[in-house]
Amino acid sequence: MFADSAFAESAARWCRTGAQAHLVAMLRSPRSGVPHDVAAAYATLARRTGGLLDAIDAQRLGVKPEEREAAMRFAARARRCRTLAESHDDVLLHTAIAQEFALEAGATPPATAQQEGDIALAVPAEPEPAAGVSARQKHFSASSLNAYAECPRKWFYRYACSAIEDPGSSASAYGTAFHLALEDFHGEFPRPQPSDERAMRGRLQECVRWAFERTRDGFDTAVEFELQRRRAQRTAQRYVDWLLVQARTAPFEVIGREVAVELDLDGYPFVGFIDRLDRDERSGAIGVVDYKTGSIATSASEYREKIRRFRDFQLPFYYWARTAQGDRVTRLALLPLKDALLDVRPIVLEVVFGPVTQTRNSDAPTGTIALAELERARARMIEVSAELSSGKLHRFTVAEDPSACTYCAYATACAHKPPAAPERFAR
Repeated sequence: MFADSAFAESAARWCRTGAQAHLVAMLRSPRSGVPHDVAAAYATLARRTGGLLDAIDAQRLGVKPEEREAAMRFAARARRCRTLAESHDDVLLHTAIAQEFALEAGATPPATAQQEGDIALAVPAEPEPAAGVSARQKHFSASSLNAYAECPRKWFYRYACSAIEDPGSSASAYGTAFHLALEDFHGEFPRPQPSDERAMRGRLQECVRWAFERTRDGFDTAVEFELQRRRAQRTAQRYVDWLLVQARTAPFEVIGREVAVELDLDGYPFVGFIDRLDRDERSGAIGVVDYKTGSIATSASEYREKIRRFRDFQLPFYYWARTAQGDRVTRLALLPLKDALLDVRPIVLEVVFGPVTQTRNSDAPTGTIALAELERARARMIEVSAELSSGKLHRFTVAEDPSACTYCAYATACAHKPPAAPERFAR
């Protein structure tokens, strides 16, 4: 039958040439005696290691005993057939292969196999009824809402499909390492003091060095690792400069590092982690600090506008989560730690109960945000959560701003992403 002859032909070619492709074809054939899933797994492993029979002998896959024995039998039979290749002509070799693998000319092939030359028309499948899409996760986060606000298609790929795994980058590894370093550092220096300057600078250097060692695997090369580590060391010293200024002008105490927060908004659970919580030593008010090692808003007014337009939910979420815990949060801050050549210049929003005070300098790093704006952001978080969990979404539009695609892990899979600005008039 056709399936037997195809298997015998692949076996004969492997015996003569040793080509891995023919051996894989044998393994994945129903005539190999190896279950389909196990054969597929070993074939995938062979593409990486280059030695299929060696992988089987070494039992590199954790499979059931009967499946392991089937794979071992296949390997032994294949090796016995290959030893006959030098002493047998093609006819005798095919006969030996048929005997070794119990191939019979009259055997009934699998129902899916077709006779050579036959054309089988597939039965048309009934189209599935359209159904909505909802998130796989049972909880929400500010990051997921930010992704949806930036590009609904990105949210669909990441949170509904889990289409691919983002391998990360040196930028993300840099951010992880810096967060770890500051978490350890403030565990020893919760109250920065000018008198501790020397000790603070030395300890933060040690924390950065150790944190980067812990995340070394996130960098592709040793050169990249070293360059990013040195960049972090320089930025860390500028961070100490800023701490010393703050200690003189507005003394504070770090009361929380990587604080886990949970919040229930009308039945929609939210989870997250706050990088740092500060308590003002003069007023006792709480400040929420979010470390940023990437690009952020350059002024308080720019960040406030992002909150107003529902483009960022990070600090509003932290505000409501800590308020629910009984804290009097009066300060929301983004702390930029990206550029080692610039002084640390936090973007700060002071929470006010009345109208926002408009400053003449729109580039000022410090501004205000009305409680009403945070309440609007909270209401919008509930609306988006209800929309994403409704199961009624059928279409996910793409971002209008092409900059959203710059670092998107799903850009290559998105056929409708907006063209970059230089290409807009070329299409």
